[in-house]
Amino acid sequence: MPSIELTTVIDAPVERVFDAARDVDRHAETMADHGERAVAGVTEGRLAADDTVTWRSRHFGVPLELTVRTTEMDRPQFFRDEQVDGPFREMRHDHRFERLGPGRTKTVDDFRFASPLGPVGSVVDALVLERYMRRLLSKRNRALRDAVE
Repeated sequence: MPSIELTTVIDAPVERVFDAARDVDRHAETMADHGERAVAGVTEGRLAADDTVTWRSRHFGVPLELTVRTTEMDRPQFFRDEQVDGPFREMRHDHRFERLGPGRTKTVDDFRFASPLGPVGSVVDALVLERYMRRLLSKRNRALRDAVE
């Protein structure tokens, strides 16, 4: 299963960064280029433990729906989203937050996913999706940083 790890340093308090990262409205703003919007579950405000949200978006010109559940949360250090239903065979996104000092936070995203279709899906992951998802997560992290700094 491919794994993408991204580290971002943000000049803002860890609590502010953590809360912004789990904000449904902010997430939709950062993914507006893909028409991403929350259509079921928690559709506005901040996600809490055991919340679900269904996202509708368009990637590679294909309309998609992805339902994720926040399966773990330890504010302001960690939360995990996992796919409940959607295009991946499996998807898990760990969000870690570390206070580097007053008003400075390190975030670490660990995003793991696997496409359906067995060996064919593994080839698609390696040739296309891993790079695409890395760019998408990097873009989201830049938008998060810009919003809270």
